[in-house]
Amino acid sequence: MEQIVNIVTSFSNWLWGVPIISLLVLSGLYLTIKLGFFQFRYPLYIVQQTLGSVFKKPKGEGDISPRQALTSALSSTIGAANIIGVPAAIMFGGPGAIFWMWVIAVVGMAIKFSESVLAVRYREKNEAGEFVGGPVYYMAKGLKWKWLASWFAFALMIELIPSIMVQGNAVSSAVRETFNGDTLVTGFIVAGLVALVVFGGMKRIAKVTEIIVPAMALVYVGAGFIIVLMNFSQIPDVLGLIFSYAFQPMAALGGFAGAAIAETIRWGFARGLYSNEAGLGTAPIAHAAAQTDHPVRQGFWAVIGIVIDTLIICSTTAFVVLSSGVWTREGAMSDPAALTTIAFREYFGYTGSLLVTISLIFFVLSTIIVIIFYGSRQAEYLFGLTAGKVMKVVYIASIVIGSIGGAQMIWNFLDFMLAMILIPNMIAVLMLSGEVKRLTTEFFSSEKYYKKDVAEKKAS
Repeated sequence: MEQIVNIVTSFSNWLWGVPIISLLVLSGLYLTIKLGFFQFRYPLYIVQQTLGSVFKKPKGEGDISPRQALTSALSSTIGAANIIGVPAAIMFGGPGAIFWMWVIAVVGMAIKFSESVLAVRYREKNEAGEFVGGPVYYMAKGLKWKWLASWFAFALMIELIPSIMVQGNAVSSAVRETFNGDTLVTGFIVAGLVALVVFGGMKRIAKVTEIIVPAMALVYVGAGFIIVLMNFSQIPDVLGLIFSYAFQPMAALGGFAGAAIAETIRWGFARGLYSNEAGLGTAPIAHAAAQTDHPVRQGFWAVIGIVIDTLIICSTTAFVVLSSGVWTREGAMSDPAALTTIAFREYFGYTGSLLVTISLIFFVLSTIIVIIFYGSRQAEYLFGLTAGKVMKVVYIASIVIGSIGGAQMIWNFLDFMLAMILIPNMIAVLMLSGEVKRLTTEFFSSEKYYKKDVAEKKAS
């Protein structure tokens, strides 16, 4: 059995290197070109139609507001990757990795936009009268490939079990380290809290995430911004490091071991893609339930998700780690994941490390809540409403098992299972890119949507 685990782990490590990064980068570039570089041409309009309209009444049909769909989708992407993944990218790829993280975030916008446009375009109502959509629906209805839809649904449904165990373990470990809490007790408490939310359906999930996500993001980013301001004189140097070492190798410096240019690009791309989950097909499941008058309008909210997750939260972590200098200290390479906590502790004392831990706990909690919803939707697609409820119970039990470190061997299969979701989803998105192009052209050329919005803006 150990030999099988080693083979799968080695194959996963190879797959998530050049092959998958190349697939996502090339797909993002292809979609960006095909969609007329929309994220570069309409950035102000996209912000106005999303963050600029949060207090306006949504247009069209749907179960939850576009803002709630965004915070639900962000719940599954904002987490450990933003707080402990970014310093790892800096330590293994150098400061220049942050530049490539930004590049792939902008390119990844085209992928996430396309996924969400397709999710709304092919959504339908389930037996409970709720809007459902996502990869399984655009595979089955758009491509007419029901076998691929079933494959995706089953792979995602199963993959989320070890994924939830990992999240449960992250919470219990954080509580044990900071508050000396019992891991099993933590597991049961987390499972109980999650059950209260997920059995209330998508509307309750949306109500919880729209409070937790913005609040914790503002606290974390706000505290990080204070550290950056305290190191204001370092900002030009930090920007210099990011831009100059994006295109040249960096020599060893103190606790930093140095990085070749290939590693810089790889780590930057990997961190950006893993953080915002562009291409995985998970966020579109949340966006499919949103109130909207056109699929493209909801696609803009998916774009803003990448801005918040990668360009704002990951960048905050990067600036904190680089401006504080913790990345060059002796021993930094031995535990890159701890660098964010160390930086916050230096500036805010014990309160700083407490803030990072609490942010991590809440981010992970909201992640668990939303991915359980994603998994139950897959079970519902395959086997009906009852199966969705059964899978919620299975997922909640996984939190407890994960909290005490159970099934660690399964964790080795996590990346492999993620690839089994990502590859079929990207095939579907690329094959349906013509429909995304048609809808995008329709939106920007119609008197009912873009032109009407522009005219109303001028009139006001």
